[in-house]
Amino acid sequence: MTPGGALVLGANYPALGVARSLGRRGVPVDLVTGPDDPTMASVSRYSRKTHRWPSADEEERVEFLRSLGSNGRAGWALVPGDDETAALIARNHDALDGFTHTVPRWDVLRWAYDKRLSYEIADRVGVRRPVTARASSAAEAAAVDVRFPIALKPAVKVEQNALTAMKAWRVDRRADLERRFEEAQQLVGADVLMIQEIVPGGGEMQFSYAALCRDGEPLATLVARRTRQYPAEFGRASTFVETVDCPDIVEPSERLIREMSYTGLIELEYKRDPRDGELKLLDMNPRVWGWLTLCGAAGVDFPWLLWLFVSGRDVPAPRQAQGVRWLRLTTDTPTALKQVVRRRLPVREYARSLRWPRESAIFAWDDPVPGLTEVPVLAYVAARRMLSRGTV
Repeated sequence: MTPGGALVLGANYPALGVARSLGRRGVPVDLVTGPDDPTMASVSRYSRKTHRWPSADEEERVEFLRSLGSNGRAGWALVPGDDETAALIARNHDALDGFTHTVPRWDVLRWAYDKRLSYEIADRVGVRRPVTARASSAAEAAAVDVRFPIALKPAVKVEQNALTAMKAWRVDRRADLERRFEEAQQLVGADVLMIQEIVPGGGEMQFSYAALCRDGEPLATLVARRTRQYPAEFGRASTFVETVDCPDIVEPSERLIREMSYTGLIELEYKRDPRDGELKLLDMNPRVWGWLTLCGAAGVDFPWLLWLFVSGRDVPAPRQAQGVRWLRLTTDTPTALKQVVRRRLPVREYARSLRWPRESAIFAWDDPVPGLTEVPVLAYVAARRMLSRGTV
């Protein structure tokens, strides 16, 4: 049975991509977001209404969703916009059974949500990953056997703080690791922290395999290179992405998806290690991703394919167009210019990446308001971050 509409949990630019994909085809889309969350999708012509979370408490959020479902949205598809809302739906499948689910139950989703489990399953099926260590204290961390530089990164995003906002902290010297680990564990706890070698190279070495799956079998797929991202090593946010042919990413990705018996949308991130030429798994994202709109421009419109899937209709297996480019100009400009100044990005190559046609992360001619609000929103977010750090 086709859902009556989609309830998208979030209003960031991936959520905007979902709203546009479905809204252009006449699917009603409502949003649920918090007071401090991005608002780009909220001003889209393709979102009908924005609802505000009552609190951060999970039980209250579940009850809030249930109330929305009983108020004319019974059977609507629940589409998470980030890891936290994906986990909320997965953990509460039964309580939210009045909706159409687009993510699997928690016993499946947790393998992609928690990097500790992601690496466990990667080891089980023989997929390479960076060397990663754990420690129960700062003193123990200082003695771990791992090559520097390293990244201190949380296995899960417990809450928004200085570490989770940056995705990871780089540590260049063993002498600094004990101090930085102590600072990090005050934010997320030692049990959540991972100490991981940084695979050399920037975004040009980072690749993604995106898929819509059913019971561990991919129905539609796309491969892209996150050519520019910020920060260059960690890839907290992509700024310039392009579709590419990368045959050796397919088989390990299918192995992981099959082992999890995964159903729904997922993005698997890898980095090619120049020291041995191998792709190494970094993350698995069980929800829509930042460069989602690139996929539609390349002929693989994942939100629409997901809609067909949960509606019980046939899902085509489109072939991606190669060389399609996606750009978030406001964040790519400082990222690229920094690389140009450091002689890591030739000016001619940068100029080529700006040529049309290309897909914009946020601006669309048929829906211009979100693009017009991006700069003020970014300025507001930057000011809040500086205030929270005491730098202004």
